[in-house]
Amino acid sequence: MSDLNFEKQAQDYYGKAPLIILGSGASAAHGMSGMWALANHLVANTDTSGLSDAEIEAWEKFCRVLKDGVDLESALYQVAATEELTSRIIKATWSLISSEDIQVFHQSLQNQSMFPLSRLLRHMFDSSLSKINIVTTNYDRLAEYACDQEGAHHYTGFTHGFFRQRAEPSEISSARRVNIWKVHGSLDWFKSPLDDIVALSNIQGIPANYKPEIVTPGTQKYQTTHLEPYRSIIHNADLAITAANSFLCIGYGFNDEHIQPNIMSKCQRRNTPVTIITYTLSDAARKLIHDGKTQNFLAIERGATDDHSIVYSSLAKTPVTVEKNIWSLEGYLSLIM
Repeated sequence: MSDLNFEKQAQDYYGKAPLIILGSGASAAHGMSGMWALANHLVANTDTSGLSDAEIEAWEKFCRVLKDGVDLESALYQVAATEELTSRIIKATWSLISSEDIQVFHQSLQNQSMFPLSRLLRHMFDSSLSKINIVTTNYDRLAEYACDQEGAHHYTGFTHGFFRQRAEPSEISSARRVNIWKVHGSLDWFKSPLDDIVALSNIQGIPANYKPEIVTPGTQKYQTTHLEPYRSIIHNADLAITAANSFLCIGYGFNDEHIQPNIMSKCQRRNTPVTIITYTLSDAARKLIHDGKTQNFLAIERGATDDHSIVYSSLAKTPVTVEKNIWSLEGYLSLIM
């Protein structure tokens, strides 16, 4: 029987007011599609009418690669997609994620305790904190909905309202605020006919002459994120990561080159504590905690069933199996509240 006191370790790391990192696993807990479901959707629903022969050939290669079992992100990197083909992939991606996002929002209207993230934010604000930073690679607005359900103001780089324009953090003032740095864009970001980026609230379709601003995996990913507003968002996310005293990673796989180098540098060079809670630890996350360079970590993944958890700790040489759910955000809250 291990004498690891993971509850105290979780509380100690949480007591440092962690920066929250949300990955796709955080949204999957609410039924949002993961990469495999998105891949199948793209194959079935991407509009290829009117594409050139070269674009059709590239698309067919992409579909073949997926059917051979290659993951979506790797498959998209193998396809030299033109701007037009990329635009159609983005629209098909937006269509799936947006419909699921709206469904979650409607569910939340009937369930005031739907988001564990709301309770986490409430608990964090029950201190002297006036600002909380969330960094996410997700397009969906579940973090924003969680803030709304808690009654906390949130800032994503834009003004408030229905037709929102870009605004500096200093322009938005409130007693308490959650900064949500969406490094790959958001379902409500669009390029307008004036070629600027705006955010449109309360819509369920893509307006005429507007283009969704989300960054899908693929060869154009890094080119796009050198442009605004991504450049400023990533810069602010980096500032938040640099200032963080602790990290709480929820469903994050450490597979995004925009943010994880700085996170890993903080953990490995500054010994910043990191807590990881997830359904299944990714290979990159396992490397982070097993290569001996990270000195302060607590990682928890699902065990054999939902009511089992496997705990990996920098304070223990071997993993510990716990017969309760502490791998989900809901379960993790039982450790710190």
